[in-house]
Amino acid sequence: MGAGSWGTTFAQVLCDAGTPAVLYARRLEVAKAITQNHENPAYLPGIPLTPGLTAGTDPAEALAGADLVVFALPAQRLRASLTLWAPLIPPGALLVSLLKGIELGTCKRMSEVITEVLGAPASRVAVVSGPNLAMEIAERQFAATVVACADNQGAQLLQGACHTPYFRPYTNTDVTGCELGGAVKNVIALAVGIAVALGLGDNTKATLITRGLAEIARLGAALGAAPQTLAGLAGMGDLVATCSSPLSRNRAFGQNLGRGMPPAEAAAVISQTAEGATSYQPVLELARTHGVDMPITEVVAAVLRDGLPVREAATVLASRSAKPEWYGV
Repeated sequence: MGAGSWGTTFAQVLCDAGTPAVLYARRLEVAKAITQNHENPAYLPGIPLTPGLTAGTDPAEALAGADLVVFALPAQRLRASLTLWAPLIPPGALLVSLLKGIELGTCKRMSEVITEVLGAPASRVAVVSGPNLAMEIAERQFAATVVACADNQGAQLLQGACHTPYFRPYTNTDVTGCELGGAVKNVIALAVGIAVALGLGDNTKATLITRGLAEIARLGAALGAAPQTLAGLAGMGDLVATCSSPLSRNRAFGQNLGRGMPPAEAAAVISQTAEGATSYQPVLELARTHGVDMPITEVVAAVLRDGLPVREAATVLASRSAKPEWYGV
């Protein structure tokens, strides 16, 4: 449900794994291009898609008889979309979130939104999270990911449905950790993008990535995530890929900010959703509610919400009081 870059790519992964998949697209021209030309020029230009993948604009047709229902749309649109689709979703289907964000207002993770709106038990809700840059996987470059579900059987079902020679899914039952890693790393990537645009070097990037991981770990510990989850693919792995790759939307958004663009213009230039640009707010609310120190997230919020000049952001971080490297985790 969603024919953006990651939704299209994951649908192709399912097809390649022998799991027939159909894409729901909002725009007719996107659906036609996928079905007739085997390409998604809007989101994956120039990449040939498997001929077995089809797309349409009728959600009822897309959902009919589905054993897996995969949600691949911007995080802030999930609740409204689920409300519309709820009567169409087959009972008993495994509900899968590809989304890496936190809901504004409620501070809920995407799996929590799904269970709340659809009334589904946690055993029917799974998430996919890891270093999964869509364009590389659409080109069938090797990648690994984590498929997490509170019910290990659900995780194993999803693992079997998307396991291909180039896409290796590992199972996990720590849904909280996987979702937090996927959401918070986007905020850290914004900071890295700003640093890149300011001409700061690899030492700065390495510092932001590792101290960003410390922030994710502290918040994860407060919310009950397993430390090993955040040290793995859904934590450190996703963080490194998102902060390091020019394919990353969140890093690109941060670079645009670092070049002096206002947030609205920075978002328009990349044309796709950078989840960190909105998720920083509920992430920060969660941190403050649970008494978790997240200075990089605080600075990103100051840039996006309060208009802190990007050139002052590094100064703010560097001027913090000296501390032990590890505290609170």
